[in-house]
Amino acid sequence: MTFRYISVSLLLIIYLIIWLYWKTSLRRKTFPIYSEKMDLILTKNLDKSKVKFKNSIITLALVLLTIAASGPQIGTRVRPLERRGVDLVIALDTSISMNAEDVTPSRLKKAKLELGRLISNLKGDRISIIVFAGTSHLYLPLTTDYEAALLFLNEIDSNMIPTQGTLLSTAMNTAIETFTDETDKFKVMLLVSDGEDHDDEAIKIATKASDLGLMINTVGVGSKSGSLIPIIDKNKKKTYKRNKKGNLITSILNDSNLKEIATAGKGSYFWFSNSADSYKEIITEIENMEKKTIATHEFSEFEDRYQIIALFSLLCFLFGFLTPTIKK
Repeated sequence: MTFRYISVSLLLIIYLIIWLYWKTSLRRKTFPIYSEKMDLILTKNLDKSKVKFKNSIITLALVLLTIAASGPQIGTRVRPLERRGVDLVIALDTSISMNAEDVTPSRLKKAKLELGRLISNLKGDRISIIVFAGTSHLYLPLTTDYEAALLFLNEIDSNMIPTQGTLLSTAMNTAIETFTDETDKFKVMLLVSDGEDHDDEAIKIATKASDLGLMINTVGVGSKSGSLIPIIDKNKKKTYKRNKKGNLITSILNDSNLKEIATAGKGSYFWFSNSADSYKEIITEIENMEKKTIATHEFSEFEDRYQIIALFSLLCFLFGFLTPTIKK
């Protein structure tokens, strides 16, 4: 048994202190006007055994009322919660080119903003997050805890992966490894990048993922006009990335590469532009997918039992007050 309001049960200690004080001090010794003669006059028509019994019943009623007020909870109540949705893995490019500012405030920040809105609008789907650049890592395992997913998403930056570059294939391989069951549907990947792929395996891996039941959707972030890549040096001064010859590098959205990957992965291509609510098309795509029962969660909680104790308390009060104490 547990108590919802444990502090209320402290009243029992107060009752005990008051009772002991009355028992040892107030009776016969404290009041100077008290005398045995007065006691006989006041109680001559009372049946002392009945008075004692009545006081015991009322005391029991007070104790039960205090216990009821403290919110006793006994056992557990199990309630099944069925979720229907898909398994969604988001792979977010954290390479340095994602700091380009051809979308406001930057490619990476724009992607995080739109993905945050997407996560907030999910209903029953499990979500996982992968971060990648030159290598990839499972950042958040599959979960239905969207609040946790938003916290993890908020902490992502371009310094998370020490190995720079953009290897889209490694992100897809990590996504394939994320799904351990043999279900050949209800799985979808959202590959968010500026498309600057530095290897030739992406199309091949996207086809493999599709064959395994993992749909590959790609999301382009940036513009075809491109942008310089800002770098913050040790003195926190903003400069821009240059090549080995000292020339400034302009990063351009490679949407054709991302579209080819989406086609190979039997998915769709989306674009996070400067317009607001770019995520809505993706939400619509997910909502139109066939859903599965993700899990049958058992939501357990203690069940309140104060009602029975309160009823016994009321009965004791009624019985105590109605019990006659006059001698027959």
